[in-house]
Amino acid sequence: MKSMNAYLIFEGNCRQAMEFYKQSFGGEFSMMSYAQAPGCGNMDSKYKDWVIHARITHKNFVLMASDTRPGMPVTRGNGFHISVDCENLEEIERLYKALSDKGEIFMPLGETFFAQRFAMLTDQFGTKWMLNLEKK
Repeated sequence: MKSMNAYLIFEGNCRQAMEFYKQSFGGEFSMMSYAQAPGCGNMDSKYKDWVIHARITHKNFVLMASDTRPGMPVTRGNGFHISVDCENLEEIERLYKALSDKGEIFMPLGETFFAQRFAMLTDQFGTKWMLNLEKK
């Protein structure tokens, strides 16, 4: 297996979510709207600014996303989290602060038996995150 990456599906707010994640994580960012994609010229104008594909790459972290296809509603899932292994205390604190803003915290950032710091939260877009800083 070369790699495994998270791919998030939104319903009209992918652009806002990915810009938020870009601001939170940093890295290289690319995005294409349905209007820019071949074969989407006859699409209802309501969907032309929706995102057909977005990607953030930061070191070995890749996050991809798109808005759903028109007419295919999205149901927020509860069967997954995106787990981020942080490099240091400053990074995990910065990500916790950014991702928890307007979100819901399930496990506040703190020390556990397995981690220097660990947290579980859902951000303002309904994406579930686990932040981890391993014990040395």
